[in-house]
Amino acid sequence: MRGAVLRIHRQAGLARLYGASALACLLACVVPNIPASAQDISDMAADVPAGSQMLLAADTLVYDNDNQTVTAVGGVQIDYGGNRLVAQRVEYNRNTKRLVASGNVEVVNSDGTKIYSQHVDITDDFADGFVNALRVETVDKAYFAAESAERMGGVLTTFHNGVYTACEPCEDQPDKAPTWRIKARKIIWNGEKKTVRFENSNFEFFGFPLAYLPAFEIADPTVKRKSGFLIPGIAYKSELGVGVKVPYYFALSPTYDLTVTGSGYTKQGFLGEAEWRQRFNNGQYSLKIAGIRQENPDEFIDDEGHNVDSGAAGDPNEFRGMMGTKGQFAINPRWDFGWDVLLQTDKNFSRTYAIEDFNDSVHRSSIYLTGLNGRNYFDVRAMRFEVQEETLPDDPTALAGKQPWVLPSLDYAYIPDMAVGGGQLSFNVNAQAISRDRLDTVLADPNNAASVIRVRGIEGQSARLTAEAEWKRTFTTDGGLLLTPLLALRGDAGYVNASSGSLNAINQMASNLGVDDDMRSSLARFMATAGLEMRWPVLFSSTNSSHIFEPMAQVFVRPNEQYVGGLAVPNEDAQSFVFDATTLFERDKFSGYDRMEGGTRANVGLRYSGAYDNGWSTNALFGQSYQLGGRNSFDSPDLVNVGADSGLETETSDYVGLVGFNSPSGLSGSVSGRFDEQSLEVRRAEMKAAYSGLPISLSAKYAFIQAQPLYGFTTDRHEVTLGASTQLAENWRVFGTGTYDLEQSVLVKDGVGFAYSDSCFTYLMTFSESRDLETKEVSQNIGFNLSFRTLGDFGSSQSSIDTIQ
Repeated sequence: MRGAVLRIHRQAGLARLYGASALACLLACVVPNIPASAQDISDMAADVPAGSQMLLAADTLVYDNDNQTVTAVGGVQIDYGGNRLVAQRVEYNRNTKRLVASGNVEVVNSDGTKIYSQHVDITDDFADGFVNALRVETVDKAYFAAESAERMGGVLTTFHNGVYTACEPCEDQPDKAPTWRIKARKIIWNGEKKTVRFENSNFEFFGFPLAYLPAFEIADPTVKRKSGFLIPGIAYKSELGVGVKVPYYFALSPTYDLTVTGSGYTKQGFLGEAEWRQRFNNGQYSLKIAGIRQENPDEFIDDEGHNVDSGAAGDPNEFRGMMGTKGQFAINPRWDFGWDVLLQTDKNFSRTYAIEDFNDSVHRSSIYLTGLNGRNYFDVRAMRFEVQEETLPDDPTALAGKQPWVLPSLDYAYIPDMAVGGGQLSFNVNAQAISRDRLDTVLADPNNAASVIRVRGIEGQSARLTAEAEWKRTFTTDGGLLLTPLLALRGDAGYVNASSGSLNAINQMASNLGVDDDMRSSLARFMATAGLEMRWPVLFSSTNSSHIFEPMAQVFVRPNEQYVGGLAVPNEDAQSFVFDATTLFERDKFSGYDRMEGGTRANVGLRYSGAYDNGWSTNALFGQSYQLGGRNSFDSPDLVNVGADSGLETETSDYVGLVGFNSPSGLSGSVSGRFDEQSLEVRRAEMKAAYSGLPISLSAKYAFIQAQPLYGFTTDRHEVTLGASTQLAENWRVFGTGTYDLEQSVLVKDGVGFAYSDSCFTYLMTFSESRDLETKEVSQNIGFNLSFRTLGDFGSSQSSIDTIQ
């Protein structure tokens, strides 16, 4: 009877035997060729929970005691431990101890893998067997098929005329060849060695044979880590030539491994790399080394005789190399310790040879300890900044040698859980100690050391400790006015030990500016602030839109900033300063702690946001700032003139504004700027526009910054960046980008590329150029990447230009 459940001991044991055997035998034959998510036959028993009941459903169940067979016929379905077997007929022979399942055999494994066959014949110990017309579909959409498969000795499984691909079949044309597939006359899986060997195989691409491989071997896909060659890579750079990278992976232990890479460059020779990685229960670390003895360093010298790489020289035996290490460990759930350290023979080696994880233009080496618990935050670290630039060490414009050691930098923040006086109280502590071996100055005349206009970093040591407390509370009136009073108190202490050369440079700068030279060897200062913020959001609604207008004003009353009016204290962390709509309502607009805003100031503006039923949205902000009393900190010089030409140096600031919109069609844009408070002349502007849709995506950006001579920029800066991406067909895309300097009439960088992408294959090829604004030297890069899902990547480790999504 169909649906009968065998409950007596003999029947249940027999049904469980052939049901489990049918499931296991199929898995035993196909596991070697499916991804790591599939299970090994040896693990089959572990996937069936203890005490699981097996259910059998069939139209007919026949016992033949004479022939010692048990046969289930017609719509056989076996469910056991989350695995399901469906077939037209299942027969178990107790004499031969063989099990045969036939007729549209389908197995759905507990992990979701689907296995199809027409005929299965296997011994009940899974050591030997035969499967006919086998097909497998894994959970992650990898596909395998073979005319037949047989298992021998419980170790070797052989697939005859097998095919493997990770491409989904076309629904409209299921017989159409996938993007790629591997056909092999014989595929042999060694369950003991965990390897898969392909014999007489062809790699087909869009149905055409692309490569014939007599024999090759890969790791069993169920093995996540195994020693062997990885997918090679290729790269091109004009100074290096064409490079081919061949990595070899050593799986030394479940917790540590080693990757050795050899790269051959047509112009510079052999580059060797090695990376050691080790993982622990509470963290991990890595160590990478690389080195090359350059064969042709003169490739780095341009037509005008300029050396365009810091490590290039006329000596063909010059060795260049690096060592880098990274690590992170969790001391406990709240505390982390880690490091990121780079050491190299010259300042540009890792960037020149694109050493992965260490090729940024500015690499920050650091050792740190970080804690986070609730609303407490603690971070202490030692840092060193490596500027990877092409200038030589003795070049006065070189930045690498002027970078400081920060030993250490400390940040601590705490916000009590309970309200204080009905409002929020917060504490912040910052400390830093800096040591620099070389004076960092900007000269008006590079040939005149007395023409100092800025001192970005002193040679010597300096340190500062800052502690600040802030309290604020928001009140709402009956009319909807939001009032937020604020109280803040800050104190600083520090010292400076400047070299004689630094003191001379500061004296020259003071003379050029006509201010006092009063560099302090020690300092103590404070700042107390009483403030009030007023906001009145007003909502206007119509039938198809809503708009919020929010007039906003702030007043901060405080004493003058101490030690201003002369060059009394260094400015290390507040050198970057931009006054625009995003910083209008900040209490202290300086970017760091070395400067603090003083005097009484008011910030006034109007904020707007709109939402429309058709999906559009708009936003805007416009305002101005006023120095009401006391000394204007932005009109007070320091060693970098950070407030000069900022728009805040006058009692009435420049106007700042921002307007933006977004649409449901993918179109967006914004315009922001700073305008002279009297003539409304544009001082700073930025325009952005973008469209993202099919079949085309576009982006455009224009930036203008008026000259700021005292801040180090003697000319106006105009720059335009354009980008586009076009979908040529369902899977094909062409893209490009370019940046043009309007002031110097130079195409700073440009690039084009095209890409193909589908569910199992991605191809990307790019070409890019960059030009030095001073020497006009052109550097070219070519990059490409082939990615086959489940097989790996081939090509450049990274694209030569950023693609447009």
